[in-house]
Amino acid sequence: MSEQSRSEPFPAGDASFRRVVEWAPTAMVMVDHEGRIVLVNAQAERLFGYARDELLGESVDRLVPSRLAGHHPAYRAGFFADPHPRPMGSGRDLFARRRDGSEFPVEIGLTPIEAGGSFMVLAAVVDITERKRQEERFRRVVEFAPSAMVMVDRSGRIVLVNAQTEQLFGYPRQALIGEAVEMLVPERLRGEHRQFRSGFFHAPLARPMGVGRDLFARRADGSEFPVEIGLNPIDTDEGTMVLASIVDITERRRVQQTLENALQEKTVLLNEVHHRVKNNLQVISSLLNLQATHASDPRLRNILAESQSRVRAMALTHQLLYERKDFSRIDLGEYLDRLTQLLLSSYREDSARIALRCVLPGEPQFLDLERAVPCGLIVNELVTNAFKHAFPAGRGGAVQIELTAVGAELDLAVSDDGVGLPEGFDLAGVTSLGLQLVPLLADQLRGRFTVASGEGARFALRFPLALPTRRSR
Repeated sequence: MSEQSRSEPFPAGDASFRRVVEWAPTAMVMVDHEGRIVLVNAQAERLFGYARDELLGESVDRLVPSRLAGHHPAYRAGFFADPHPRPMGSGRDLFARRRDGSEFPVEIGLTPIEAGGSFMVLAAVVDITERKRQEERFRRVVEFAPSAMVMVDRSGRIVLVNAQTEQLFGYPRQALIGEAVEMLVPERLRGEHRQFRSGFFHAPLARPMGVGRDLFARRADGSEFPVEIGLNPIDTDEGTMVLASIVDITERRRVQQTLENALQEKTVLLNEVHHRVKNNLQVISSLLNLQATHASDPRLRNILAESQSRVRAMALTHQLLYERKDFSRIDLGEYLDRLTQLLLSSYREDSARIALRCVLPGEPQFLDLERAVPCGLIVNELVTNAFKHAFPAGRGGAVQIELTAVGAELDLAVSDDGVGLPEGFDLAGVTSLGLQLVPLLADQLRGRFTVASGEGARFALRFPLALPTRRSR
């Protein structure tokens, strides 16, 4: 070959065209009808490792791996028989060969160029080594994922599955690839599944599938099983696809059902326990009442009546738990309102001259059983004390129970407009069993108890709405 043919391989070429090719961001190689290289750019030199003079006039097969070179002339002849722009080797993996003999994966775009009454082909060559590496990494991640992974294209065809999918559904991989994904959906659900799939591709965002619905899948043997499915859109050269992560939740459902059954049994048991405790306390109250009617000593009758009132206050907590079917807590306001009615019935003879009112906050204030009982007993003792001592000699007046929420604390007060407390009254020095119980019960609530006297008496207890959790040692 002459020096002129090497330096001017494409004498009809346009200078502007040469500049465009030279400064293209991808490797560009122009080949004539006989397969000889007539033009390369700087990117081609860098990509293949050849100097330009080493390529011009040589066969393009030099850039093709030896194992593939035998097929290349036939592909080249096919292109020149029908020269139109298209990707090369559609559906095949393409490889190129560097000067040092190493191979690398490529994508090649072919464009026919008319020159001197004949066609040449301009090939744009892109090294896709990094892309292939990323694809392989993605495939490995999918393949070894702990859950079944199924990739589906826009038309609903399966393009990728992993080993967990084969194991979960009972299909070999080759039986799934290229098939409609609806083969993994129970027949009764396939129609709506197509609609949901279309909806996903209209707004492809990562999200769980079928929020609020029970999802089921179908195995190769036709059996159905409950699943959870996460959907992730994946951008590919073929367009957006969806990668579905599928988890069999059969065992989770079984455990959940077992827990629900156990919870139901526990609820029934607790309901029965509170019902029986309430009934037993009512029996005790009736026995105390019966004993009081047979006691001739007025002082003993009063003692028995006070004990009966305490038992009824405790029984009321179990009654509310039984009625509301919430065994962890009761509304303190509702409890105090019901306790007020019980106390009024106990002092029926005095209720004509002594009013008993209960003032409650607008919002429910919940307490557990362990602390509701001390609250009830405190109110019971203070109201009983007011009815007995605040209104002597037939005097009229009012007793008020008041519950107030103060931040994270509650104020519980019992006040009256009676004669007030004796001069020098000291709660620590009282001999009455009921008032002796009040400080002890207040300590159980971790509360602060105060007493005030003036026009009547006021006993107030402030305690935390929720006790701090105990730290394990």
